[in-house]
Amino acid sequence: MSKINFGEEVKKMVLAGVGAAALTAEKAQQIVDYCVDKGEITVEQGKVVNEELKRNVKDAVKTTSDKMTASIKPKADELMNAMEDMTAEEIKAIKDKLAALETKDSDDDAQ
Repeated sequence: MSKINFGEEVKKMVLAGVGAAALTAEKAQQIVDYCVDKGEITVEQGKVVNEELKRNVKDAVKTTSDKMTASIKPKADELMNAMEDMTAEEIKAIKDKLAALETKDSDDDAQ
């Protein structure tokens, strides 16, 4: 049975958000390039728009990351503190439940 690493899971979520933001920035750049090619905006205007988009995406990623961390960390800490007060029987029950969930997840992946 594998241990859940909350820090790693949060990191994965943040990276997924960064990936989505990067994809959005890439698509926005393509639109800017298209507008420049069609003469709808100048190259200089395109550069300004692109820089603004990059800054907005960077700010959005940082804000989202900060919010996620602020939201998840206290809950993870609370969970860890609660587990310290558990009896051996309660911990075994949780381990058994996690093992059952992992088995179910492995079975679902195999299909």
